[in-house]
Amino acid sequence: MPQLVKVLALDGGGIRGIIPATILARLEERLDGPIASHFDLITGTSTGGILALGLAVPGDDGDPKYPARDLVSLYTSQGGRIFSQSARKKLLDWLPFPIELDNIFDEKYSAKGLEAVLRERFGETKLSDAVTDVLVTAYGLESRDPWFFSRARARERGGEYDVPMTYVARATSAAPTYFEPLEWNGKRHDGLVDGGVFANNPTLCGWAEARARFGDDAAIFVLSLGTGSRKHPYPYAKAKGWGLAKWPKPILDIVFDGASATVDYQMDQLCNRTGRPARYYRFQPDLPRGVGAMDDASDQHVAALSKVAEDYIRVNERKLVAVCDALRELTPTPA
Repeated sequence: MPQLVKVLALDGGGIRGIIPATILARLEERLDGPIASHFDLITGTSTGGILALGLAVPGDDGDPKYPARDLVSLYTSQGGRIFSQSARKKLLDWLPFPIELDNIFDEKYSAKGLEAVLRERFGETKLSDAVTDVLVTAYGLESRDPWFFSRARARERGGEYDVPMTYVARATSAAPTYFEPLEWNGKRHDGLVDGGVFANNPTLCGWAEARARFGDDAAIFVLSLGTGSRKHPYPYAKAKGWGLAKWPKPILDIVFDGASATVDYQMDQLCNRTGRPARYYRFQPDLPRGVGAMDDASDQHVAALSKVAEDYIRVNERKLVAVCDALRELTPTPA
């Protein structure tokens, strides 16, 4: 009988991470034990990378330190600290300029708030200490290569591969224009930015990692959680006149949504072939107009995102039950 491998994949999306965090909390309520005990590999990008690490942090007893519900509070109570602007930048943001001048020559936010929250959450815990395998993405500006931080490689190779989770979380969340890159001073020098520039939806990365680690004969079950899709159109009449000043924000939405949808199509073709049991589930709500800015940590916006998540869970209750049933039925695999 082929080995059964369970993969959880978590998209990037900044403050929108409250959506997958809420879905994970609901799953954990239905399952026996913490989320990490039901998956052999958890992969994530950006906010999804932070969630992946958060699910795998060990407590004093060796079990996961944080329940999924606790990760929701990362957004409801800490979002304002992560996306905190200086007084100067707040003033510039208030001024009625036709383009955003506050981050043309510098990142929009200081990384101090983000780094403080990450230190509080992960402390000095090393990547090798994760309670299950994790795979977190980043991208090297100097090497021009994708980076994959992995518990498996941290344990196999040690040294500079086994870095603190705080460091990994900071690298994967260094979104260009929002936070400055993280400087890597290992055997090779590099500057690391958000893995969303190449894998905002890291599901296929997780699937490939599972195949590489567990073999081509392994039967792979994948649960993929998005942070919401912004489906509102960009009218041609407006877009045709855009230049460098107006394209940056729309292009991020277009690239992230387009790339995520492409991975969804690829995974569906790989895993859910006719005549076989479903081995791939994707949860990705559409976001209403006016909801979805990655860095809007206001109480109103966080509440709106929470409502999107709760409404989506209610409408997709049967799908959620199917995932829980599948996870219970799958044969456990060694840690």
